[in-house]
Amino acid sequence: MGLDETAEELVEDFNLFEDWSDKYEYIISLGKELSAMKKEDKTEENLVKGCQSQVWLVAKEKNGNVFFEADSDAIISKGICALLVKVFNGQPASEIVKNNLDFIEKIGLKEHLSPNRSNGLVAMIKKMKAYALVFSNT
Repeated sequence: MGLDETAEELVEDFNLFEDWSDKYEYIISLGKELSAMKKEDKTEENLVKGCQSQVWLVAKEKNGNVFFEADSDAIISKGICALLVKVFNGQPASEIVKNNLDFIEKIGLKEHLSPNRSNGLVAMIKKMKAYALVFSNT
């Protein structure tokens, strides 16, 4: 499934919930489903700068596609990681770089996060796109 289709599927999932307490529960459940990150990858180098909580992110490239692993020490942040990994994982680097991520607006995520978490979301996206940019130039 392509990046846009995955993102649109997430928007549909979020639209099933009427209020934000249910949407937060969904975000938390996504975080619980996130594959465990290896301890040795939880390094200072892999920390996402700008996040209130600790968020680690690593990426690998295989055949032009980018594969991400992420984790956080906070449940909402881990859920946001899972949301982004779900959309970006296994996608072509060039698609990740050029995607405008309008699904975040459609979900209403940014305006329902605290300013610190919103900054963290932007930092995660920037780091994921930076990885993709490096991989698209190799």
